[in-house]
Amino acid sequence: MPSRERVADLIAMVQQGRFVEAIEAFYAQDATMQENLGPPRCGRDTLLAHEKRMLGSFEWVRARAASPYLVEGDNVVIHWLFEGRMRDGSTYGLDELAWQRWHGDRIVEERFYYDPAARRPGPAENAEVTSRHDSTA
Repeated sequence: MPSRERVADLIAMVQQGRFVEAIEAFYAQDATMQENLGPPRCGRDTLLAHEKRMLGSFEWVRARAASPYLVEGDNVVIHWLFEGRMRDGSTYGLDELAWQRWHGDRIVEERFYYDPAARRPGPAENAEVTSRHDSTA
């Protein structure tokens, strides 16, 4: 069961734009991630590779926790808001819930819930940049 402080540390790292480092620090070696009803990605190495590929499609991206997070035993729910600018110049926004199952202080299972049709242009024109990603990522 994670402590509230451990979950707060995860949130802080993600909000700092340290997405890859968060996976390294908070996910179990055999962790899984799943997008809505899609097939799960399995294993931390796979999660890291996917995250790096995804970040490579952005000029910049930032995340913030939109509301208080929930911790109930081994279960955590975080409401995330993402925004960014894609390499093609388009903007990106996503409102999602991340449900996580923890074992001790590591995430072993995570599932993201969002409406893919609700992805929206983000306010990229005046956005403060949290994390920049060059094409070598």
